Amino acid sequence: MTASPLPALPPAPPLALTMGEPAGIGGEIAARAWAALRETGPAFLFLGDPSLLGGVPHQVVESPAAATAIFPAALPVLPLPLAAPVRPGRPDPRNAPPVIAAIERAVALARAGEVGAVVTNPIQKSVLTATGFPHPGHTEFLAALAPGGGPPVMMLTAAGLRAVPVTIHQSLRSAIESLTVERIVTTGRATAEGLRRDFGIAAPRLALAGLNPHAGEDGTMGTEERDIIAPAIAALRAEGIDARGPYPADTLFTPQARAGYDAALGMYHDQALIPVKTLDMHGGVNVTLGLAVVRTSPDHGTALDIAGQGRADPGSLVAALRLAAELAAHRRRESP
Repeated sequence: MTASPLPALPPAPPLALTMGEPAGIGGEIAARAWAALRETGPAFLFLGDPSLLGGVPHQVVESPAAATAIFPAALPVLPLPLAAPVRPGRPDPRNAPPVIAAIERAVALARAGEVGAVVTNPIQKSVLTATGFPHPGHTEFLAALAPGGGPPVMMLTAAGLRAVPVTIHQSLRSAIESLTVERIVTTGRATAEGLRRDFGIAAPRLALAGLNPHAGEDGTMGTEERDIIAPAIAALRAEGIDARGPYPADTLFTPQARAGYDAALGMYHDQALIPVKTLDMHGGVNVTLGLAVVRTSPDHGTALDIAGQGRADPGSLVAALRLAAELAAHRRRESP
């Protein structure tokens, strides 16, 4: 019996790309990403000051509706003027309000269905914090703007690997102290749901890393595997989630091991991120699962040290735009 074809989707709306830190490389890689994608798509529009684009052909638009038709010839821009002149590599707190406004506008457009997803250029968190920004970073701000019913989860993906850190921006000592059964279960549950909803994986397979060398070696090198990670795996399996482990982290990311799971959960930041960045430093993508909107971003920072020098590699942003379009299509197909 031949399977019925999937229903055709209406034309995809463009993506929204925020400007990020004006003194960083956001404008430069946006311009280069447009040059790389103008003929093939996905179409996107830039939310920010056109002066950041370095003279690339662009056209100011009043709404995203015109962006797709314009995209092959010029980068569509929803203008958000900066308050102070930009000096590459030297952030100015006076420009923090339009940086924040770009994120807010992008999320509002995504929630209204006018854009398909939000792609964020890197921000300089310390600059925003100095102006009273109350959130630790992008992820927490996006969770406040577009809550998805659960905690947001950071996933890094590159070269076929998807990795999720259970604890993120904490010292290693703090991460170990904060590791609990509940935290692992919450992260695993959100990861499985994100893989189903956004990646179209009907029955996600999760592999969980151990915390200690050799995954604790039966308690002789640590007991977190026995006392925390294994009970969390059992709880996830009781919910019908295919969770496995804990596995020694030093063998979890080999090609043979990666073939056996859809996402790996690391217990701390570097355990999950080092493999992704080693596989493809310039093609990694940061995905936030658990939001009401699709959000991706390049897997790098503002690169203030090379801003304005014409050296920035747009590869990670191009990958983030392409992945955002794919995830948005999955979500649109699953929407009632």
